[in-house]
Amino acid sequence: MKEITNCRLCSACCPVEVDVINGQLQSAERITPFEKTINCPKLINAKNIVYSKNRILTPLLRKNLKEDFREVSWEEALNFIGRKIEKTKNRYSSQSIALLRGMAADWGTSWDYAVRFMSALGSPNAIGNGSVCFVAREMAHTYTYGTITIPQLKDSKCIIIWGKNDRNTAPIMAEAIIYAKEKGAKLIVIDPVKTFFADMADIWLRVKPAHDGALAMAIMKVIVDEGLYDKDFVETYCLGFDALRESLSMMKLKDLAQMCWIPVEQIQKTARIYAKSKPACIIDGNGLDMQTQVFQTTRAVCLIRAITGNIDIEGGDFIPHPIPLANIQLRDKISAVPSVMLHYKHFEKFHPTWGLHAQSCLIDAIIEEKPYPVKFLFIQSGNPAVTMMDSTRVRKALEKLDCLVMIDIFKNKTSQYAHVILPACSCFEKTQINRAYIRNSFIMLQKKVIKPLGESKSDIEIIFELAKATGLSDYFPWKNDEEALDFQLKPTGLSLDILKKNPTGIWYEKPKFRKYENEGFKTPSKKVEIFSKRLSDNDFDPIPFFKGFPNKVTSFSEENDYKFIGISGERVSCYTHTQFRKISQLRNMEKEPYVDINPSDGKNLKLKNGDLVRISTPRGKIEMKVRVNSLVSEGVVRIAWGWGEESDCWNLNFLTDDFERDPLTGTPSGRSFYCKIEKLGE
Repeated sequence: MKEITNCRLCSACCPVEVDVINGQLQSAERITPFEKTINCPKLINAKNIVYSKNRILTPLLRKNLKEDFREVSWEEALNFIGRKIEKTKNRYSSQSIALLRGMAADWGTSWDYAVRFMSALGSPNAIGNGSVCFVAREMAHTYTYGTITIPQLKDSKCIIIWGKNDRNTAPIMAEAIIYAKEKGAKLIVIDPVKTFFADMADIWLRVKPAHDGALAMAIMKVIVDEGLYDKDFVETYCLGFDALRESLSMMKLKDLAQMCWIPVEQIQKTARIYAKSKPACIIDGNGLDMQTQVFQTTRAVCLIRAITGNIDIEGGDFIPHPIPLANIQLRDKISAVPSVMLHYKHFEKFHPTWGLHAQSCLIDAIIEEKPYPVKFLFIQSGNPAVTMMDSTRVRKALEKLDCLVMIDIFKNKTSQYAHVILPACSCFEKTQINRAYIRNSFIMLQKKVIKPLGESKSDIEIIFELAKATGLSDYFPWKNDEEALDFQLKPTGLSLDILKKNPTGIWYEKPKFRKYENEGFKTPSKKVEIFSKRLSDNDFDPIPFFKGFPNKVTSFSEENDYKFIGISGERVSCYTHTQFRKISQLRNMEKEPYVDINPSDGKNLKLKNGDLVRISTPRGKIEMKVRVNSLVSEGVVRIAWGWGEESDCWNLNFLTDDFERDPLTGTPSGRSFYCKIEKLGE
């Protein structure tokens, strides 16, 4: 039997057709409108992932970390959790209970139930990973023109890919780029690494790691100085252009070019092609995320879109109109309760439902017990022992907890610190609405196509069970997750039945462009805020880099032979962060990690392919084999990402820092840190 649903083996949320025989998943294939398609290794191996012998199918429990896990009933596991929560509340407070969310459970409707549970419990500390992935950028978009934009790739005449490689992370986006390029669109790639798209680009700007802000200001300076901006759009719909022009006049193009390692001529060519190729769009990605200047850098990229008039037009960057789901998070219940994000209030409150995302603050609260101690932690579909910056510090925090409860499909490194693991379903075993289908007015259901394996449950059902165990059932009056989802859909006039009858999705509202002509923008001034009064009133730069560029954007210093700039490796398509590395069919595609080093540096260090090196920073050291190639420039090394799940010797985050952070979003840098390279052997 063929069924249509969404795949959530990564964050791309691809529509897929699955083949189910006798209740078992046999295969899955992406649904795409493009002729030239990209295969996804994870989807090809969906059956191997779902039926992996490593799946957790029964609750696991141990009373202390010296014991081995034992299989228990849901009742025993939930009773244990209930007692621990009650003890924490009595000894400390509800605030001392937190939930840390990874990306594997999705950021759609299931996030709302996790936040609702924590709010009902009396804790504001439902925390996501958005400070290092997406949400920090979204705040910059929101402060500029009210919401994050969606690039309209296939109708664009010029595409800038800025710090993203959708070839490995978002196949449909990649296919749209290829389609537009073949139709004649200009392609500009900004990335310190030679990627799939850099190879096919008209212009590739090999920016110095973490210096994208200087490059964005340089491109903007050329556009303004040469009068290439959209004068009508700027005059009618923008606020603060004169202040931007004055700020840019204080910057010298030559200095900006030197700062970001891009020749002046390339910057000028890029600015002219983009500004003259209307409509044009910009895809910004994770390359901007893990930088200590992510907010102002992304703001600068947003202003490039705005001053060229490429906002909310066909082929430009579309302002979405989200699906109006019911807000069930109950955050008003805990509005007076201070969260662990004590120093990042603006990031905490910029969006009505995204909530807390400065995840480093959680580690601060556990270790330093400020503003209060965090003693009990839920981790939902995450692996912070490997994925968060400064793993040594994170693990110290995890060891200090009184109780750690994990909700996941597989064990991982973080499981070493857990007392309870509750078995979650795969994406094919649950019904939910993904984030990709609530941020815009096209909606498609992620439909359950097979029954949950063993005793595993959906993320929403697990929250319902936790509510029962903690005496909070009254806050969850729904009989099951489908009834709850129907409640959330009520404001739309849609229902699960309607979505099930339209498995390929429906438009809640057809796209409308140039909405700002009648509605304005969703900012306090109703205009694009080039100059942000909100930022100015709170002593932040109202225009990106208004007070100049920080002296330090790269972690650590070049002293003591820390001469190389280390950056985190590519997200290869057979894995999602630290996930699926024990699926043998996927592991055979990418068996071990490598450090990429430029041939010139390789020659100086007498390195050849396969040699073993030690990479070290003031935080720690790891060992990997090298690949000598021209993917990175001289002085830069790319270190494979996510392999700390397999071995501590390979854990990139033993090198990274978590103390230097973006002043608005609390984002530390995993994209740029000085490190030392030493040859160990052949």
